[in-house]
Amino acid sequence: MIRIDFQSVIVFGVALTASFATAMTIRHLEGDGAAQAATAPVPVVASGADYAGATGAAAQVVKGEDGHYWAQARIDGRAVRVLVDTGASVVALTRADAVRLGVDPEPQAFTGQVQTASGVVRAAPVRLNTVSVAGARVDQVEALVVEQGLEYSLLGMSYLGRLSAFEATPAGLTLRP
Repeated sequence: MIRIDFQSVIVFGVALTASFATAMTIRHLEGDGAAQAATAPVPVVASGADYAGATGAAAQVVKGEDGHYWAQARIDGRAVRVLVDTGASVVALTRADAVRLGVDPEPQAFTGQVQTASGVVRAAPVRLNTVSVAGARVDQVEALVVEQGLEYSLLGMSYLGRLSAFEATPAGLTLRP
């Protein structure tokens, strides 16, 4: 005779529901093709020397009052306030920040399209000589200049992914070259 306990059925149902919810959350976080990162990767053919790791000292980025990690980066020797964004595939510069840095792509250079909070916009791929945050420096960083619709420049994975590690805590972010 098979004995089915009502309490066991309830526990099994809760476990099954939790498993389904976890699977859906993972699918959402990994992306199911509908969601897009803030910027698209830039296809570039380069030698391994172009992609050396980061140098310098570990950097601390304090969490802002708005809950985001804002950093004062030095891009090609000039200060730029950036939002650290692990969801951005590459460093993305506003048009205004790019012009201030002396990076001003011609209109025909805006060949890429990226998804921003404002919708799909045009972007021009560029390479930055150096990007550093409080001493954590990466050379030859792929980036995009976003023609319009980007409120602030983003410190994306083309910089962060070349660090040996980065770690978020409730108080801040540590960048390790």
